[in-house]
Amino acid sequence: MKQIFKLVIMLVVAVGFASCNNEWEDEQFAQYVSFKSVPNTLGVTDTYVRYKTTGEVTYELPLIISGSTDNKTDRVVKVAIDPDTLADLNVRKYGGRPELYFKELPSQYYSFPSEVTIPAGKSQGVLPITFKLQGLDQSEKWVLPITIVDEPGANYKANPRQYYRKAILRINPFNDFSGTYSGSQLMSVISDDPSQKANRSDQRCYVVNDSTVFFYAGLRDIDYLDRRNYKVFFHFTKERYRMQKYYVDIYAENPDLHFKVNGRACYSVVKEMDATKTYLQHTYITIENIDYEFTDYTTIPTYPLKYHITGSLTLQRDLNTLIPDQDQGIQW
Repeated sequence: MKQIFKLVIMLVVAVGFASCNNEWEDEQFAQYVSFKSVPNTLGVTDTYVRYKTTGEVTYELPLIISGSTDNKTDRVVKVAIDPDTLADLNVRKYGGRPELYFKELPSQYYSFPSEVTIPAGKSQGVLPITFKLQGLDQSEKWVLPITIVDEPGANYKANPRQYYRKAILRINPFNDFSGTYSGSQLMSVISDDPSQKANRSDQRCYVVNDSTVFFYAGLRDIDYLDRRNYKVFFHFTKERYRMQKYYVDIYAENPDLHFKVNGRACYSVVKEMDATKTYLQHTYITIENIDYEFTDYTTIPTYPLKYHITGSLTLQRDLNTLIPDQDQGIQW
């Protein structure tokens, strides 16, 4: 009898364990579809796209299916532009100051399919977004607001959390010379009183084309209302200055700036591999012999301020040679 009793107990325990193990075959969570995008403190996702003069470039935005079990069926996920979420974000961040709002990227500068299929057995797909950004004015804060569309009868559910089912992509085109330069070696003074300095710690340069960038003169940045009037351009030429240095042409298009250049600047590009992380390439771009003058005619309309800027700017980029070029922007 004792042997029979032990056998019964062992059988009951085995069945119990089998039942517990079978529980893990069931979905423990909800299988929601989400964008894989990380918003910054402003609620937008910085998206870096290499500028190409003669062609289009495609950015792949991942979509993922959550859950504890495998995706067992093809999921045809619908996506669409979402201007309402952008409007809500602008009001929450900037209130009654529309001049600071993010702006929806015009449709002629992008395209993407309305559906993405995530096949059975896969938990991730991508939304291919094709950008063609020639002629886009980078003085605006362009974004592309996208949402996953819930439809009756669809075989998927969009994640109910806002920053998972929606993505607001902040479009940042880049070329070999764009980015944020260190301004520690750049001196800016008021011409009439050199003791009055207007230095800045860094200088953001935006794409114009594959060999030209622009920045805002003086202390202006992208949130200044009159910023478009203060564009200054760096054009990086192939004309050799000496050794491994080449000329940079500095100019402005607004005649009201009374822009004057005192000699040509030059630039150099130095690349070296990291001593310990052998896949990491450091690129240093230095612009030297910067010397120009401009007039600030809007800060005090009745008293124009003349500035004289001299010195150099330096940009450092760390490139992971193991990842595609279009993914490098997230590290700059």
